[in-house]
Amino acid sequence: MRTTWGSATDRGLTRAANEDALLAHPPVFLVADGMGGVAGGAEASRVAVEEFARLAGQATTTADEIHACFRRTGERLAVELAGTRAGTTVAGVAVASVGPSAYWLVFNIGDSRVYRWANGVLDQITVDHSVVQELVDRGELATDLVASHPDRHVITRVLGTSGAPEPDYWMIPAGARDRLLICTDGLSRELRADVVAVGLRENASPQDAATWLVSRAIAAGGRDNVTVVVVDAASDADDTGGPDPSQRASVVPPPAGTSGEGAATSGPGDTNEEEADR
Repeated sequence: MRTTWGSATDRGLTRAANEDALLAHPPVFLVADGMGGVAGGAEASRVAVEEFARLAGQATTTADEIHACFRRTGERLAVELAGTRAGTTVAGVAVASVGPSAYWLVFNIGDSRVYRWANGVLDQITVDHSVVQELVDRGELATDLVASHPDRHVITRVLGTSGAPEPDYWMIPAGARDRLLICTDGLSRELRADVVAVGLRENASPQDAATWLVSRAIAAGGRDNVTVVVVDAASDADDTGGPDPSQRASVVPPPAGTSGEGAATSGPGDTNEEEADR
């Protein structure tokens, strides 16, 4: 499966530095949103990008290889940032295959997100690891009240200095005209889904789409670092114009065991993002 992509990142209007990082090199595309103070957050996201970049240049990858990247990142953070509260979210998509068929392998930990734009529909694939998302899932909080909830900044999983990483995984059949959006919460908290859909629909180039989305997030307030990667698919084996609408994302169990072990591009327990100085 061929891919084209674009990326953009910005410090935003209120943060002292950009603690986000990104990787855009087949077969892996991701964003990482560091937290734990300017130095610690930037270092945590950088380490994540470095470890995932070790897959760069492969034709495809697997859940085992992706999970090994999470594990190695956690091991490095435990040594290099020991005694700090530093950590990072990671969300991304990798090119995978099942037999002759191309798939997207989507992964996340934290509240950075992956969306798919296909057949004129925007779907959020990942599920935030956050207190407010858990409240929504239990039916205790309406989605329109999330933005004003006092715990809206508290995330329940992070790739940090202690504990084994617990990312989630999904496998999605790849359609010939899929567009994947990977973003930090600096985008998703500033722009409604309908505005995001406009950006993905109206910009033919993935680079133009990424630049447009980041600029709109800054114009909407820019209260956090904003990082976006947009990936377009083109598969020789599939010229149907998109996935069958009945083919939904399937959850992949975390690898039981990991083994094995880019170029990278980086931006210039429960964790409260504001207190951690994201």
